[in-house]
This record gives sequence, C-alpha cells and structure tokens, in this order.
Amino acid sequence: MTEEIEQSLNCDLLIVGFGVTGACAALEARSEGADVLVLERASGGGGTSALSEGVIYLGGGTKLQRDLGIEDDVESMFRFLDATCNVSNKAVLRKFCDGSVAHFDWLEEQGVPFARELYTDKHICPPAGPGLFGTGNEKVWPYREIAQWAYRGHLVNGPTGNAGSKLMEVLLARCIEAGVRFIGDARVLHLSRNREERVTGAAFRRHGIDHSASARQGVLLATGGFQMNRRMVARDFPFLLEHGVPIGDDYSDGSGIEMAQEIGADVESIGALHATASIYPPGQLVKGIIVNKLGKRFVAEDSYHGRTAAFVFDQPDRKAYLIVDSEIFAYPELAEFFRYRLIDGWDSVAEMERGLGITERSLQKTLADYNEFAAQGRDPQFGKYPDWLKPFDNGPYAAFDLSADKVLYHYHSLGGLRVDDNARVIATTGEPIEGLYAAGSCAAGITQTAKGYASGMTLANGSFFGRVAARHATTGSGTVTRVDAEGVAPRVQWRLTMNRSFVPTGIDDS
Repeated sequence: MTEEIEQSLNCDLLIVGFGVTGACAALEARSEGADVLVLERASGGGGTSALSEGVIYLGGGTKLQRDLGIEDDVESMFRFLDATCNVSNKAVLRKFCDGSVAHFDWLEEQGVPFARELYTDKHICPPAGPGLFGTGNEKVWPYREIAQWAYRGHLVNGPTGNAGSKLMEVLLARCIEAGVRFIGDARVLHLSRNREERVTGAAFRRHGIDHSASARQGVLLATGGFQMNRRMVARDFPFLLEHGVPIGDDYSDGSGIEMAQEIGADVESIGALHATASIYPPGQLVKGIIVNKLGKRFVAEDSYHGRTAAFVFDQPDRKAYLIVDSEIFAYPELAEFFRYRLIDGWDSVAEMERGLGITERSLQKTLADYNEFAAQGRDPQFGKYPDWLKPFDNGPYAAFDLSADKVLYHYHSLGGLRVDDNARVIATTGEPIEGLYAAGSCAAGITQTAKGYASGMTLANGSFFGRVAARHATTGSGTVTRVDAEGVAPRVQWRLTMNRSFVPTGIDDS
C-alpha cells in the first residue's frame, strides 16, 4: 500500500478535506482537466456537510426561485447580506451574489435534487419535501427596509433533518465518475513550501507512516471549522464548553487554520461563532417576547434563531426568558433537543415578575408598552414584523428559560483564515500566500457574525468558493460559470462508516 501511495502523490491541485468544499473544488478542477488529489482524515468523504440539514443559501433569481414564483435579484441579495454579514472584503460578497444563480444551476447539473415546493411557515428546517424556504433575517427590521426580502433557503431533497447526506452522496459519486483521486485516513501535518515560499504540497501521516504530496498548481484547505477545538472555543465562548454542543464531525478542530498560521497566514473574525437553541417551531411562539434578567426586551423575536442566541449571549449573566400567554402557549418542538425548561406558570404578570426574580414593575412596564403598540400592529422598539405581533391579554402566563447556562446551545465556528475573492489565503503582511487557497468553514467567508447568519450559508460558502479556488488555481481566473455535467451521477453503492463518512464500495451501472 505504501508503494502504491508514493507513486500517486504528485498532482496539479491538492485538496485537504472532502466535505462539500473539497468535493465541489475537485469537480471544478477536473472540468479543467487538472489532476486532483484529495487527502481526508476520515476513512471516506462527507465530513460535517454529510451531517447537515442540507440547506444551501442562494438567491438572486435562481431557477428554483423562479419556478416557484419568487422574485429576487442580485442587488437585493447583495444589499441584504452586506447589511447583515459583517464581511469586510466586499469583493468576496459581490462574487458570491453575482455567481449564485449559476452556482445553483451547476449543483443541479451535478445531480443534486431540489423539489419544486415552497414552505412559508417559521421553521429551522422543514420536513423533507419543500425545496425552498426562508432561513434568515430578510424580514427582520431594519433589513426588510434595506432590501426586498425573498426566500433563499434551498433545501436538498433528502432525508428529513439530514439532507446533507444526499448532497454529499451525489457530489462524491460525481467525483468518482470524474476521476478525482482520494486518500482517506490521511492526517495532514504541515504545508510544504519551496525556496520562493510558494506552497507546493503537504506532509501527511497515514497508518503511522509519513508521506509527502506535491501540487503543481496549488493547495486548497477545505478542513472545516474549529468548533471541536476546545482551546479555540474557550478563547471567546468558555461557557459553551460546559453548556453547549458543537455541530460537526470530530475533525472540525481548526487544524487547517493552524497549519496556515504556521506559515504566516492571517485570520479574520476568528471569534465569530454561530449558536442556536431555537424557540421555533411551532411558529406561534415567535409571538411571545424575550426578556433579560432585568425584564427588558433586547431583540426582535422574529429574528433568525442564531441572531437571537447571539443577543442572549450579550445580556447580563447571559440570562433570558421567553414569555408567552395562554393563547400562544406551546412547548417548543425541539425542547428535548435543546433541553428547554418550562419555569412555571402564573396568573398575573406581577406574579411572574416575582417568580423570575425580576425587579418589581420592570417586566410589567415592558409588557404594558409592548401591548400598547402591538394592539396598533407595530413595534417601535425592535420592528417586529406585524404578522407576529399580538397583545398579551390572555392569562395565565408562562416562561421558558433561554439562559446560556440552562439550555444546550448548539454551535459551529464562522471566522477563519483571511481570504480574497479568489479564495487565496492572505498573509499577515497583506499579500496572498502563493499557491495556498482556503474555502469553507476554515476560511472567513460570506458571513462573519452570528447576528447576520442564516441556515445554508455554510454549505453555500464552501461549495461556491471551493469552485472559485479550484478555477483560480488551475486557470488563473476565479470566475465560475455553468459547466454542463456529462450524463447523470452514477448510482454508487455506499457504506456509511462509524464516523459518518461515506466510503464507496462500487458503482451500480444498471
């Protein structure tokens, strides 16, 4: 086996990681005739992408949007993301928005399925069936006044709650068909450079034996985020180590970020992290109000769940409560998953105030002010969308605990290596590191704050900029366009390993 590996370690593009970023990059590079080698720490491909819900955030007028009668345009998409995502390099965001429609076409051409069905209710991720739904803060004030809102959550047609497995099954099948070379159980140790300090490959260890792979055109880091790295998480979110749950596979440990930093790479928004303990579904709970330990509202309750969580973390002692009355009372459908606790029920607001240990009359005033304006169909404090406004006038009242030390907030990282719009890694000197690219969760991409995150941005960012990196490395141009796939993705027999990675066992040509 060692001899066999040694004979195949020269390539044009070397990709480290075989999730959605690595797979899309490999397909793009192969479309240009490049010899591609992928190194993956797991036994097979898939990574965190295969564990995901399979939502891809795209817009600007994709075919799916048009087929369902949803109006959207590139400028609206750009204005919204520019206002919410905290991306310092506008060229990165511009390229993503400009290429979003073509990227959706490319995904469908690879065989990724999207059902022509629209879901309009408030949900983290709808049950299998709908292909398009709202995932972010498009309707949240002030963003709905900055840009026309649109449904942009493109949901792969696959298993409920895990359509990412279908996404990766299709893309990995295409990689096999396209002739992408792959080595599993390969832990990359460090990057290699020549005398001119250009990155030319990587050293890796497999089954206790060290090897060295070389790349003529570039190395792409597609190694995922750092949510499994306790030291990196503890730097800004130490409380999550005890009361949070990281989202991802075991290898989302920041290794790619640290390898690049060893040779002078810069990082951006490295403290950015998205967490969630969504109060919805059911959507009716959005009509409740969320207050801190002082009895004050601090966020529009119709915000995307990650935005709400980010504001909870900003509150005194990270304490927060969801307040509902008898008309809208319901248990969150994910109560057991997030370990929500119903604190109690009370006949009056004054009793609830005492029960929660809130200063006398503060919660009463908050609710009185809210009720006054809700009766008029408006929320001058936070601009909550009128559909979710209702006065609290149907006691008894109840409170759920949203505090960071009570609820299991599930989280993943957002920040990472600083990159330009061609996915080239930027050094601390401000110049690109020759031969080195990064995309997906190891790079700071199209969203760098949880307050502007939306479901699907991680898969969208990785799949799109993986292609950008591959195209730039192999052709010198980072512009990706539609590339018609030849035929249909083969029906590949897969074996799902213990670490949730896909290992191909053969191709069914029938």
